Amino acid sequence: MSHSHPTLDEIFETHVQTLALTLRPATVSEYRQVARRFLGYLRVAFPQLRRLSQLRRDPHLLGWFRWLCEHHPPLCSRTRIKRLTALRRLLEDLAANGHPIQPGLICRQDFPPQPKYLPRPLSPEDDQLLQQELRRTDDLPANALLLTRATGIRIGECMDLALDCLCQVDLDQWALHVPIGKLHTERLVPADPDVRQWVARILALRAQVPPAHLANAKGLLLPRCAGRFRSCQTLRRALSDAGQRAGCSCPVTPHRLRHTFATEMLRLGVSLPALMQLLGHNDIRMTLRYLQVTQPDLQREFHLARQNASQSHRVPTIAVPQQAPRADIPGIRQAIAATRHLLDMFRRQLGDEKTRRKLQRLDRRLLDVADQLDQIAPEK
Repeated sequence: MSHSHPTLDEIFETHVQTLALTLRPATVSEYRQVARRFLGYLRVAFPQLRRLSQLRRDPHLLGWFRWLCEHHPPLCSRTRIKRLTALRRLLEDLAANGHPIQPGLICRQDFPPQPKYLPRPLSPEDDQLLQQELRRTDDLPANALLLTRATGIRIGECMDLALDCLCQVDLDQWALHVPIGKLHTERLVPADPDVRQWVARILALRAQVPPAHLANAKGLLLPRCAGRFRSCQTLRRALSDAGQRAGCSCPVTPHRLRHTFATEMLRLGVSLPALMQLLGHNDIRMTLRYLQVTQPDLQREFHLARQNASQSHRVPTIAVPQQAPRADIPGIRQAIAATRHLLDMFRRQLGDEKTRRKLQRLDRRLLDVADQLDQIAPEK
């Protein structure tokens, strides 16, 4: 009795369902889409291929690589890298599960070069012009964009802010609670008086919105008149229009606001680990892509480091007693005790271990002098 072999579609779909046990739904959907596109290409270009054991690098995989490069509209390098990575993971997993798949179907040289990300902050002049224009406009989108610029949150995170997003973390210290967003994490972003003022202004403008427009935004800070995606598009258009009215030298996008916030925080002295937490990143390398370090920044940091280095190597000053000791045995004892005390204070301030050991030996010599002095004239 013969058993029918499962088709390629069934094999890939079964494994994708296995991945769904541990991966997020969005990630599983990406694997499923890549598998369907690859198998759809094979059905059109190689209809005779029925088994995984028939799969070859040339012509099957190389043909798919060419098909990706000839895609219309053209696929960016990042998309091609994601599809190649997903398919390689599926093929390796199937081979590990016992399917007869030849090794080395996808090699390192098949991946396109990684795109080089450059920081895209606004210039200080454009940033100032934009903020002035948004303050002049003073409507719901403008205040939401000012809030985004002041906190560095993503535009989707801004749309998901709750009515009670402001929370007090300590006396006179407030934070903006950013809900679970792109990286499935939530965080608290410090809120200064300007941030609290914009949140209060948004709440005041929200109270003027007709109740029918708030049906999709119960418990949310920003109304959603036509769904989340359309509302985000409204904010993007409002930002682009504000940039044009302000006369900015380049197109303004919400992500440019995050880059501008990150660069400003770096120039104000915020450390990279702290900035990573503020931006909600999981990898410090992603944070580095947001930063623009100019020549004035390098000059300032260099001279500040030199100044700190000179201060750290400066010899600590020691206070000298104003009154001279008396020229007798008790006065000499007092002078030796005071000198030993000053040497001990001086030794504790030094970081050089070799110098500290020398001062310890000098202290022992002074102690020997005091002992010999007691032998000459014992203290009463």
